[in-house]
Amino acid sequence: MGWIVLGIIAVIIMWLVIVYNRLVTLRQVTGQSWSDVDVQLKQRHDLIPNLVETVKGYAAHEKTTLDAVIQARNAAVSAQAQGPAAAGPAEGALGAALGRLFALSEAYPDLKANQNFLSLQSELSDVENKIAASRRFYNSSVAEYNAMTESVPAVFFARSMGFQQRGFFEVPEAERAVVQAAPQVKF
Repeated sequence: MGWIVLGIIAVIIMWLVIVYNRLVTLRQVTGQSWSDVDVQLKQRHDLIPNLVETVKGYAAHEKTTLDAVIQARNAAVSAQAQGPAAAGPAEGALGAALGRLFALSEAYPDLKANQNFLSLQSELSDVENKIAASRRFYNSSVAEYNAMTESVPAVFFARSMGFQQRGFFEVPEAERAVVQAAPQVKF
């Protein structure tokens, strides 16, 4: 009888160790996936000043649009250090400002033909696609991690062992209208 009880206790302990190790793995994957988003955002932030400088030569009188892009980029860089909750709205505003910047190229045929502008636009488009993929992977890993912390048996000990819920990378409801609106360009 004693061996059976010891066997059951050993199985329970092994099961808890497996659950704990799975939580650790998911936490690491979530952290790594946020780092991937962070790297892509950094690359995006590094490309934007070059793009703005290229456009400046063609659209000098469009100072408000250029200033808006620069301000949105600086806000996004600041918010990025604060994590996904702060980065979402700032990155959404930056995306909207970039949309207005690209709309300028429609009004300046010489700019549309500028090889440097086209190259930067292509690079930024590629980075935007990578950012979207990184965000999806991050949100997927957060969903899996959060589900695990809320599942039995982990729910009974996860919080006490430091496994806290993670936030998704998303744009808050109040900011969605700005991000989804088509850019307005006035001449």
